[in-house]
Amino acid sequence: MPRWPQKQERTETETMLEAMLREFLNGMRVRSYSEYTVINREAHIRLFLDWAHEHGLREPVEITRPVLERYQRHLFYYRKKNGEPLSFRSQHSRLVPLRAWFKWMTRQNHLLHNPASEIDLPRLGRVLPKDILSVQEVEKVLMHPNIEEPVGLRDRAILEVLYSTGLRRLEVVRLKLFDLHLDRGLVMVRQGKGKKDRYALIGERATAWLKKYIAEARPRFALEPDDLTVFLTVDGEAFGRDYLSLTVRQHVVDALTVNGKPGKRGACHLFRHTMATHMHENGADIRFIQQMLGHEDIKTTQVYTRVALRMLQQVYASTHPGAFLDRNEAPPLPAHSSPDGDAPTLPQTLKPETLKPDNPMSAICEALRAEAAEESLPTLMQLEARIVSLEQDRQRLDGKLDDLWREHTKLVNGLQ
Repeated sequence: MPRWPQKQERTETETMLEAMLREFLNGMRVRSYSEYTVINREAHIRLFLDWAHEHGLREPVEITRPVLERYQRHLFYYRKKNGEPLSFRSQHSRLVPLRAWFKWMTRQNHLLHNPASEIDLPRLGRVLPKDILSVQEVEKVLMHPNIEEPVGLRDRAILEVLYSTGLRRLEVVRLKLFDLHLDRGLVMVRQGKGKKDRYALIGERATAWLKKYIAEARPRFALEPDDLTVFLTVDGEAFGRDYLSLTVRQHVVDALTVNGKPGKRGACHLFRHTMATHMHENGADIRFIQQMLGHEDIKTTQVYTRVALRMLQQVYASTHPGAFLDRNEAPPLPAHSSPDGDAPTLPQTLKPETLKPDNPMSAICEALRAEAAEESLPTLMQLEARIVSLEQDRQRLDGKLDDLWREHTKLVNGLQ
C-alpha cells in the first residue's frame, strides 16, 4: 500500500529562509505547477538567497522592504561577465518570484507583513521580435539539412513543423505519434503553456516531410521500449529543449551566412514569430493567429500587427512624396483602395452583407463604412484597428457586467 511522503525536517546547516523555499516549492508542485516553472522560480530565488547570505540575512523576519529595495538596486548595478548590465526584463524576472514567495510566507503566517507587497517592479517596454525571416530566407533554412541522411531528414521535418505550426520548442519536444492527426491536418498540443491542450494546424508540405521522416528515419533512431516520441536524437532519446534550440540555430546560422558574414539569428521561436507575421501580412485575422499560437491574451498576439509592415510600406511608397527619387516610379495604391481616390472599401470578408444577420460585427462594419465614406480615412488598417478596439471594449464591458452580477448575487444571498 502506498505511503504518504513524510515531511522533511530542517537540517542543521539549512537556514530558515532555505527551509521556507523548500516548502514553497513543494506547495507549487502540489498545486500542479509546471516543473519548469518550479525550477525557474527556485533558480531566481536562490540568487536572492546567495545575496542575503553574503549580507548575513538568514531569517524571514530579517527581510524587510528596505532590504528588498537594496537587492533591487544590486540587480540594477550588477554587471555580467561581458560587462553588460542585466536587462530590465531580467531584473523583472528575478523579482517576480520573490513577490510570490513572500506572499506565500505571509499567507502561511510565517511573516506578519509582506515586505514585497509594495515593491515597484521595473517597467517593461514593448519589445518587438528581433528578427523575422522573409519567405526566401525561410526556404533557404528549410533546404539546408542534408535529407540524404537520417539526421538531415529529421531536421528538415523539425524545421517544417516549426514553420507550419508555430509551436513552442517544448511543445515540439513533447509531441507523440498519437498526437499527429495528419489526415485532418491537425496536431494535438498536450499540456502546452499554462497546462492547456489545443489543436494546431499543419500544412500539407510539413505533413509530407513528417510522414517521410516517420517512415524512413525514425525507425533508425527508436529503441525499445518505444515511448512514441516523434523526434528522437541519434541515441534514441527525446530531444531536450536546449539541444533542439542548438540544432535549429545551427541550421539558421549556416543557411543565412553569406561570404562569412552572418545573417539573421534565432532558433525555434524565430519560426514562431515568422509564421505569425507571414500569416498576418497575408490577411489572417489576429484572433485566428491568437488561436494558432495558443495565446491567452490577444494583447500578446497584437505585437505582430506592429511587425507585419507590408501594407504600411505599400501605402508609404504610394503616398509619401519622398519615398522615391522619381515620383513616376511610385507603385499604385494597395488593393482595398478605390481607383478614383475615394475612401477605401472594406474587403469582402468584412462587408456586412457577407456576415450573418445576428452577428454584432455587421452593424459595426456598416457604421465604419459610412464613416470611411464621410471622413475619407486614408487606409483600411485604421478600420481594422477600430474594429479590434471596439471588440476589446465589448469584452471589457462584458467582464464588468459579470462582476456586477456576482456582487448582486452575493448581496441577495446575504439578505436572505
